[in-house]
Amino acid sequence: MTVAALPARTRLVRPVLLVLLLAGSACSVGDETKGGRAWDAGAAAPTPRTEVTAAAQSGRIYVSGGFVEGGASTGAVEIYDVEEDSWSAGPPLPLGLNHAMSTTLGDEVYVVGGYRGPGLSRPSDRAFVLRDGTWEELEPMPEPRAAAGAAPVNGLLLVVGGVGPNGLAESTLLWDPARERWAVAPGLGVPRQHLGVTALGGFVYAVGGRTGGVSTNLDDAERFDLRSARWERLPDLPTARGGLAAASGAGLVVAVGGEAEATFSEVEAFDVSARGWRTLPELPTPRHGLGVVTSGSKLYVVAGGVQPGLTFSSAVEVLDLRRPQA
Repeated sequence: MTVAALPARTRLVRPVLLVLLLAGSACSVGDETKGGRAWDAGAAAPTPRTEVTAAAQSGRIYVSGGFVEGGASTGAVEIYDVEEDSWSAGPPLPLGLNHAMSTTLGDEVYVVGGYRGPGLSRPSDRAFVLRDGTWEELEPMPEPRAAAGAAPVNGLLLVVGGVGPNGLAESTLLWDPARERWAVAPGLGVPRQHLGVTALGGFVYAVGGRTGGVSTNLDDAERFDLRSARWERLPDLPTARGGLAAASGAGLVVAVGGEAEATFSEVEAFDVSARGWRTLPELPTPRHGLGVVTSGSKLYVVAGGVQPGLTFSSAVEVLDLRRPQA
């Protein structure tokens, strides 16, 4: 596949502010005003962390990388079994990363990009796939990328948005596992980082994000049609926010978490058939830098920072998207 990239654009990018708030992990499921009985609590993750990436495969959720308490980047991979409600250690990544991206393509888990650290420095172009219990390194991405999103569509892995070598990324990266090569496609209509990315019904969706620090949060929503190689503008996300994550299920694109002056409890779902947004029960433990995936009809929210900046959680909270909501 050959897809032309959009012309380069020039945009002033404000540095990301990493507030060093070394707070402890939190939090149990809250009261009914914060989601209440709509949300269930899962077994807490072994390691409290933030700025993780997560991918679901065959009833297991792979939570990779991120910051751990003290501020170091980790290569740890921890695996949550959704049926057993239990955790096990997975094979660690070859290097510590924060703000990486992951997804499942076919029956394989991929982790790509991220910051190598210290802190938000040195975006990575490295890409890995988990095969037979071992991380195999792929051809490097065409450029380094961090604080983006990844999603699978039509047998390809797409890396959307984020920070590239010269500021906000201006292109979408595509990995073709059949050809074992990368290609470049048009970037978002509104370049941004710390956004939520997911796939549903043959489209890739990008929601929210920001252009720099937490004061630059956006409400933009777009979707990418691989056949036409075009991004389409969608109705705005009701709550502007960056530092969120997104997942899809039950015909919904679900945006969760994020940060500004505080972390967001809002959970908002774009109903693809109705082409509109609706509100779901609030997240009991508001977080940013979190992992959000679906397995079956259930939405899983894992880890993340409970306050803006460098804070940590091991919380696992679960919402059944097919359960009737008040």
